Amino acid sequence: MNKKKRAAGVNDDKSAYSNNFQNDSFEFKQRQFTYSEIVKITNNFERILGKGGFGTVYHGLIDNVQVAVKMLSASSVQGFQQFQAEVKLLMRVHHRNLTTLVGYCNEGTNLALIYEYMPNGSLDTHLSDDSRTKVLSWEERLHIALDAAQGLEYLHSGCKPAIVHRDVKAANILLNENFQAKIADFGLSKFFPTDGGTHVSTIPAGTPGYLDPEYYMTHRLVEKSDVYSFGVVLLEIITNRPAISRVIHERDRGHITQWVSFMLANGDVKSIVDPKLEGNFEINSIWKAVEVGMACVSKKLNMSQVVIELKECLALEIAQRHDYNSSRSVTDHHSVNDEMLSLDLDVMITESHPLAR
Repeated sequence: MNKKKRAAGVNDDKSAYSNNFQNDSFEFKQRQFTYSEIVKITNNFERILGKGGFGTVYHGLIDNVQVAVKMLSASSVQGFQQFQAEVKLLMRVHHRNLTTLVGYCNEGTNLALIYEYMPNGSLDTHLSDDSRTKVLSWEERLHIALDAAQGLEYLHSGCKPAIVHRDVKAANILLNENFQAKIADFGLSKFFPTDGGTHVSTIPAGTPGYLDPEYYMTHRLVEKSDVYSFGVVLLEIITNRPAISRVIHERDRGHITQWVSFMLANGDVKSIVDPKLEGNFEINSIWKAVEVGMACVSKKLNMSQVVIELKECLALEIAQRHDYNSSRSVTDHHSVNDEMLSLDLDVMITESHPLAR
């Protein structure tokens, strides 16, 4: 297909989609911005937050509230399809652990998505960037993992029909000012059948290293394809190793799951933990998290079970901190720290299902 024909096809698709928007709900129209408004919001695209295959993400301000503006590259056919999917999905699903869509622009070839701004960026940058002065503690990492798991649980169990994300990875887990984690980038997401079907037949899509091998080989997408991807993320959180590493010698292995299995064969879980943690963790909490991660990549759990297991991991870690603080201040049983810990432990025993906003 020549470029002129392909461009015409894309414009036809966009025109049809514009008509769909015009006929849709008031909420869609209320959140639509013009391209000139996008230029003002981004101060003429002054500050770049990131780049990807879809285009570029810019910092913006709407009524002095910070936002992130994802501009779709005009040449990205696949990106336009993802734009459609993401707007449709995020206008309808709302949860504290999913990024919020503030609005969109659908004006000719100018397509943009406007999200809430997440000042602490993506999880992968905190794990991979050695220049950062702050190292995420084990407890903080567990909170992030639990937040992400709750977001996925909502997609799988709280939405009707269920939604499979299809691109769960550390780069798509964003952190707000309080390091609360939210799942992002829903352009590849698929609605699951409501007729009792067990899978969706579709061409595999996702990111190498996180992509469920069974889905890749069979083209059968299931909810547990997301579980596999989350398991890879959880192992990254524990080890601070990438999903796929360069193999230099045998113990390196290629994929993180192979490396973890190889290291665990010696029975020493401490050898796989991120050295940046410097031993500051409760070992049983680590063991349990590793078991959860490996169970996820084996697809032995669903996301509701993962949420329950991670809450137990967090409870173990918090209990250790509680015991440590108690030993330092035996006489002060009503310290502020103890009260905070009590609140944390109360959260652990609440209902496991996430709350939709």
